[in-house]
Amino acid sequence: MEKLAIDGGFPVRSGKIYYGRQWIDEQDIQAVSDVLRSDFITCGPKVDEFERTLAEYTGAKYAVAVANGTAALHIACLAAGVGPGDEVITTPLTFAASANCALYCGAKPVFADIDPLTYNIDPESIRAHITERTKAVVAVDFTGACVKNDEIRAICDEYNLVFIEDAAHAIGSAYKGKMVGSLADITCFSFHPVKTVTGGEGGAVTTNNKEYYDKLVLFHTHGITHDEAQMEDAPHEGVWYYEQIELGYNYRLTDFQAALITSQMSKLPRFKARRQEIVKAYDEAFADVPEILLERDIPESDSCRHLYIIRLDLDKLKCTRREFFDAMSAENVQCQVHYVPVYWFPYYQKLGYEKGLCPVAEKVYEGIMSIPLYPRMTDEDVHDVIHAVKKVVENYRKG
Repeated sequence: MEKLAIDGGFPVRSGKIYYGRQWIDEQDIQAVSDVLRSDFITCGPKVDEFERTLAEYTGAKYAVAVANGTAALHIACLAAGVGPGDEVITTPLTFAASANCALYCGAKPVFADIDPLTYNIDPESIRAHITERTKAVVAVDFTGACVKNDEIRAICDEYNLVFIEDAAHAIGSAYKGKMVGSLADITCFSFHPVKTVTGGEGGAVTTNNKEYYDKLVLFHTHGITHDEAQMEDAPHEGVWYYEQIELGYNYRLTDFQAALITSQMSKLPRFKARRQEIVKAYDEAFADVPEILLERDIPESDSCRHLYIIRLDLDKLKCTRREFFDAMSAENVQCQVHYVPVYWFPYYQKLGYEKGLCPVAEKVYEGIMSIPLYPRMTDEDVHDVIHAVKKVVENYRKG
């Protein structure tokens, strides 16, 4: 048995590897540089180009570029008509923005439990939490694996709810052959650096509904319009004239960010293929490790995984998750945990939420951690990660 580095042994690799990392090449740098040398670095043509590219890729009729994924979720809820007194059902196993977007609108987040195998929101738990105040469902494609779109769609149609898909992890994923972004009423994306496609920051919203699209456009830019058809005082007095017709926000994306994302989008098929290769290698390597439980995709999902999560069966290990995490770090494989259940946070506790609301999610959270997954990983990197996981398991295995 190899001695753990944390106990004085030799680490499996000499340099640190992290759970996620962007891949910026010369094409990306040139795309940004061209914009910086142009007349428009914001409110220019590159944003329009990115929106067209995203709409075409996802199969959505409309796309609106915004500053980040949180802004995307916020204006999605606004466009859906979410307001004070409403409830929005979402998952607790997600980044806080998936629930915060309801609070921004004065509504109440309601947490439905997850499927113990896929870690995605359980449609039956959604149904169980619907009340006369429910306005929308924010379903998160956790790790990039698709939610049960058909079942959630049917529930939303039955109860006249707006289906918002939080696809912050899922650019490139498809459900029954249709790209994420064209399935829900409104879909939200994020382009943070550890995501498959990045703009440094940045986000976007897609929809097939013209009414939602018009609202999204308004809400992402101060609620101001130059469109005479939307103005109350039309015809207006000149080309300079505009009106604020809603209370909106400054959620615009810059042109140089849009140029970077558009350049990255051209490499998305290659990024997806490499991510799937790494996921396959991990799945095969850990299939015969009983101490490791793996997230399962539904058959309908062609997933472009943003994260690869292992779940420790702590009943079979003589260590805590923290000890396993620290041992991995000592082997120079830096993991992360995604995510602390949202309603565990002090802010939510002050709002009256209590632990125990979603027992499946809480049980899953106890053992999960994300191991490195990004397209620029070499086969040697992948081998090192597998080696580290198995080495730590072997040292902490009971019996």
